[in-house]
Amino acid sequence: MRQSPLKAGIFYLILGIFFTYLAIEDVNASGFGFFTYLLILLATMDIGSGIRLVYVHFAMKKKEKK
Repeated sequence: MRQSPLKAGIFYLILGIFFTYLAIEDVNASGFGFFTYLLILLATMDIGSGIRLVYVHFAMKKKEKK
């Protein structure tokens, strides 16, 4: 059984928020470093993927209604 894009999108959004939180904590603890930039990159990719998957879910629902 396939996972719905909405569930995957929400998961990626939560993961992106978590990575953002970790990046903020890392900056507060030790300033900007390689690990901080890595966390920011991961958060950006996860939030972008999450938004895209949520959009795909609603586009599929709209297409089903027609």
